[in-house]
Amino acid sequence: MTVDKELEKLSHSTPPAATPEARARALTAAMEAFDTAGNNALAPQGNAKGWRQSSIINWIWSPAMNKKFLAGSALATLLVIPAAGYLAIELTRNGLPIVDQTEIAGNLSRGEASKQPVAVAPQAPAENGTLAEQSVVDAQALQDKETPAVAKPGAARISEFDANNIATLTNKSEGSATALGAAKRSAPAAPGIAPQQQLAEPMAAIAPSPAPPAEGRVQIQLDPNRERFANAAANPIKSVATDPVSTFSADVDSASYAFVRRSLTGGALPDPQSVRVEEMVNYFPYDWPGPDNAAQPFKATVTVMPTPWNHDTELMHVAIKGYDIAPATTPHANLVFLIDVSGSMDEPDKLPLLKSAFRLLVNRLKADDTVSIVTYAGNAGTVLTPTRVAEKSKILSAIDKLEPGGSTGGAEGIEAAYDLAKQAFVKDGVNRVMLATDGDFNVGPSSDEDLKRIIEERRRDGIFLTVLGFGRGNLNDSLMQTLAQNGNGSAAYIDTLAEAQKTLVEEAGSTLFPIASDVKFQVEFNPERIAEYRLIGYETRALKREDFNNDRVDAGDIGSGHSVTAIYEITPKGSPAVMNDDLRYGAADRAPAANADTAHQGELAFVKMRYKRPGEDKSALITTPVNDSNAVAAVDAAPQDVRFSVAVAAFGQKLSRIAAVDSYSYQAIADIAAASRGTDTFGYRSDFLSLVRLADGLSQR
Repeated sequence: MTVDKELEKLSHSTPPAATPEARARALTAAMEAFDTAGNNALAPQGNAKGWRQSSIINWIWSPAMNKKFLAGSALATLLVIPAAGYLAIELTRNGLPIVDQTEIAGNLSRGEASKQPVAVAPQAPAENGTLAEQSVVDAQALQDKETPAVAKPGAARISEFDANNIATLTNKSEGSATALGAAKRSAPAAPGIAPQQQLAEPMAAIAPSPAPPAEGRVQIQLDPNRERFANAAANPIKSVATDPVSTFSADVDSASYAFVRRSLTGGALPDPQSVRVEEMVNYFPYDWPGPDNAAQPFKATVTVMPTPWNHDTELMHVAIKGYDIAPATTPHANLVFLIDVSGSMDEPDKLPLLKSAFRLLVNRLKADDTVSIVTYAGNAGTVLTPTRVAEKSKILSAIDKLEPGGSTGGAEGIEAAYDLAKQAFVKDGVNRVMLATDGDFNVGPSSDEDLKRIIEERRRDGIFLTVLGFGRGNLNDSLMQTLAQNGNGSAAYIDTLAEAQKTLVEEAGSTLFPIASDVKFQVEFNPERIAEYRLIGYETRALKREDFNNDRVDAGDIGSGHSVTAIYEITPKGSPAVMNDDLRYGAADRAPAANADTAHQGELAFVKMRYKRPGEDKSALITTPVNDSNAVAAVDAAPQDVRFSVAVAAFGQKLSRIAAVDSYSYQAIADIAAASRGTDTFGYRSDFLSLVRLADGLSQR
């Protein structure tokens, strides 16, 4: 009875908190008992030294949680639960199941991956210029996941979680050991291993290995980054006999050229999907003849010339120049800076560059213009309500105080930015949201279609959109294009402060002040003169033939002084370059139509353009016939700007791996560009020549 009473008394008592020393002694005793029982005798998973296995989570967190200030306290619970939840979200967001976490971290920390368990060996440089990291895993070990109780000595497995961690290190370092070095400095040392030894030995496991994967092993491709591009097939050669009309939307974006430049100067050929030839051609300023007044805001200039890369075809070069609004007459601007301050923006070429870029723009604006600032990182927040540029110091101070942190919830930020733009709306002025981001939208409505719907709904308020991309490794170029094209706006990529100066200062008029919206082009080729044609670029801007006259169909927008260039490769009738056979019954069917209007038989093509003036719903039409008077006999006889733009088009096609220019050399492209460089006030054309030389060298690796 006495014993029972004592036990009952103890059951109502609060036990004393365990000291850190007691916890350590208990843990040590348990581990020793485990080893004594022979559980590690076979050294499973390739651990020849018989070390106890530990998941990567325990390896990182156990030392921290045994600290005196956390042990046995509620603070530990407050820290661990949110951290675990965030980890689970990150794993599932990246499409990775939360699986059994194998002991790769323990093996790596002891430098034992060379004993046939796990090796991460980089391939040769991939097409996009980054090292495609691979994890080579024993095929039989992967099957062992189904029966984890049966462990074979010397066999190793790598979980998807641990593979992703290695990929993340590779991604952040962009092929270098920078991120791994950061992990060395921050990760706690494994028990019994000096930090220097622990963090030096794993490099041997990740070192490049020239040997191919052993037979019977499974290769797991680890994506070095999460950049996304629209997957658009190149325009095909079309027969004029069956498809004589080509229709597309205007495009004045320049993001692709800057992205290509970043890749080449970084020592790698760009991803072919990142190359949009029309954006590369339209990146450069050209001295096309413009209209005399705003009554007809566009003028078209057409040149027909021999094709440099194919002597049996010709190029039809169509150049459009918009009316240039004089600086004194530019309308008032109401701008909302929508700035991504998520954790992914914490890199030198992201938020710091973004802040410098917007400072340049603010200094370009007039005193009566207004600026607002909205940030987003998980939740949207208004940093600055509409403020006149006369209070420039207040605006610049708000920009300077921006700091990165959090996840990326872009949808809520877009809604908040449009609300502010509507609040400060300027009638007959420029009302524009300027979204600056690395393109990662992963919280809230984040699919391209959801964000497209939001943009489409808000553009009806007369508010345009500019999308500015920053940084690399996380860039969602596909989404940037979707937002810009559906928000009556444009997209640019800012990789340097010089590019920010070009986009936001030197081209501020064409970037900010629209002179026409829903600009569409349609070209009809004469089957009596032209057998085939191929539109160079504009794959993501194609429209249906009937869309041209449908004013409800959205299209591109053109700003003050903007120029738009489109180039067709055309095959004259009777040329040996014709790819399609004549139709058996086509000639008879076409004869009556051909004889009906002999006045147009001498034309090569007929160019039409539709556009809407700002604030109008009905489009206007401009037409230009193309005939022999537009043709020149030799490439050198074409105007200087025409030749340079053709060189850029050839370069873009070569980077895109278009078959038509396979045999055309980079040196030939450089020769045309050098001969047509001209005055080159800002050095853009000289930089282009440097890129051609870089691409030539990289292609010969």
